[in-house]
Amino acid sequence: MQSMDMNQIRERIEQLKQELLQLQSTDGSWRLCFDSGTMPDSYFIVILRMLGYKDEEVLIRSIAERILSKQQPNGAWKIYPDEEDGNLDATAEAYFALLYSGYMRKQDPRLQLAKQFILRQGGLAKIRSLLTQALLAAAGQATWPKSMRIPLEVFFSEHGLGIDLFSLSGHARVHIVPIIMLANAGFVQASATMPDLSDLFTSSSKKFENDSPWIAALATLVGSLSLSELLPFESPTPQEKAVQFLFDRLEPNGTLLTYTTATMFMILTLLMLGYSPSSPMIHRMITGIRSVMCANSHVQIASSEVWDTAMLVHALRKAGVSPTSSALELSGSYLRVRQQNLRGDWDIRNPNTPAGGWGFSDVNTLYPDVDDTTAALRAIRPYSSRSPELQADWQRGLNWALTMRNDNGGWPAFEREGSWLPISFFAFDGAKDIAVDPSTVDLTSRTLQFLGEELGMNISSNWIESTIRWVLSQQEKNGSWYGRWGITYIHGTSAAIQGLIAVGMAEDHPAIKKGIDWLLQVQNEDGGWGESCISDKVRRYVPLNHSTPSQTAWALDALTAALPKPTPALERGVEALLQSLDRHDWTYTYPTGGALPGSVYVHYASNNYIWPLLALSNFWLKYN
Repeated sequence: MQSMDMNQIRERIEQLKQELLQLQSTDGSWRLCFDSGTMPDSYFIVILRMLGYKDEEVLIRSIAERILSKQQPNGAWKIYPDEEDGNLDATAEAYFALLYSGYMRKQDPRLQLAKQFILRQGGLAKIRSLLTQALLAAAGQATWPKSMRIPLEVFFSEHGLGIDLFSLSGHARVHIVPIIMLANAGFVQASATMPDLSDLFTSSSKKFENDSPWIAALATLVGSLSLSELLPFESPTPQEKAVQFLFDRLEPNGTLLTYTTATMFMILTLLMLGYSPSSPMIHRMITGIRSVMCANSHVQIASSEVWDTAMLVHALRKAGVSPTSSALELSGSYLRVRQQNLRGDWDIRNPNTPAGGWGFSDVNTLYPDVDDTTAALRAIRPYSSRSPELQADWQRGLNWALTMRNDNGGWPAFEREGSWLPISFFAFDGAKDIAVDPSTVDLTSRTLQFLGEELGMNISSNWIESTIRWVLSQQEKNGSWYGRWGITYIHGTSAAIQGLIAVGMAEDHPAIKKGIDWLLQVQNEDGGWGESCISDKVRRYVPLNHSTPSQTAWALDALTAALPKPTPALERGVEALLQSLDRHDWTYTYPTGGALPGSVYVHYASNNYIWPLLALSNFWLKYN
């Protein structure tokens, strides 16, 4: 008999269930905010002002108020609460947007504080984000970096100039292509109300310090060869191919592969090509960006409806909601119609496989990913046997996910691994993580968990064994695993332990025991778990010294999977999770989603439902 009050756990499970059912949209989805900080908010104000839109004043003001609400007492903006002092890039973006909004002036005390912070950090020359550098250059506030001026022939020529654009990740491609086009043209979109940020540079130069010398030299050399003159005439031209590349990846709502930031740079590219700010195409893209705004005026980088809905269905079923309930039937219908039927860029390295995956966002039709696909397959499996057509669709989705596995046994997010590309080719912060799409432990382990729990696949299969070997090879010496898409070692370690156990690895296997020991070593005094976003940047565990709901739940799920009976540490963790759900302070909204290390971190509103509900339900089901 445990010392835990199991009734208390059951009551919290019921409370979370009822809250979720009330939050469900009428189409069966859950539409919760995917909060990625102030960066996309700031960019959108700048884009709207560049376009000169006169009917967006209410919108601009509401976004500006949201940005201002995030300013720290020292004048800076942060990308996570425990970031020391503040973040230069985020502060520069916010400062520029607030000035350009027209609702604040440089003399405003709060902007004066922001300016002082920027100058203390070395000024705008120290900015390292590719996107922020490009935005400032397109606004005429900085010199276009030479390293961005890569001739389009390098990527879009038929004459074998060498760099395979499709070695980059899909999300990198749709951001980098428009930026290269803008940089090559030296594009600047001026406007009468554009503020002047020259006083934020500490010298007369408006260059960024990380404009990589060797990349700039290479770009200059290649450009000096006058490739367009030396190479036979191509029709269509490399620029025409680049433009078509972008148009081919527009989603039905007008966003570029569902990324609002990429969409904004495509808008600038269209202006460069001569499109009017009032053109139907640009208007469609602006409408698409607006369609993925949260109720609190946050411009999401992308929306997370498919992921949230699939995972919440899984959590609710664990909590005892029947698949035949009207709520989950509706969710199943929502997810089924979002299975993708179009061949995307994934087809390049996974040919002869029918489309069948799911994407992250409500409108995604071109960019499926393995994690969303396995989540959706799990969610709709109870309905797949109702007709031959539903069964065929489910099997098509499963086949797509299985064929996406890399040769090393792990799974990537979006595309199988391609040819090697030197990461140093791009000098911006986080290039290693955004430019490639390798196998990751967290995603691979969740796929293992799906295959084990839903399909009964296990360690006796040679096919599964190669994946297990890869996951084991990624374990750190201290027993933890790095997780790419969550923060960070707690996330990866939890996923690895659950995935390995789901396919039949013994709970007392040395790797499992070592992972559990590590989790217990980093347990907080209050019984919970919390890891800083700094871990994601420095690639070693950095404690947050506070507990968050999602990270506590991740650790609890791993312990529950591995421990035959509750231990005092496990019970303390459950108590801490219950308390963290009632503590609506900064720890409740701490960003535990990984996006771009060092630049973008995400707070999924769904994380405080999915993972706690799963953890509490798994604990109750196993030990009650």
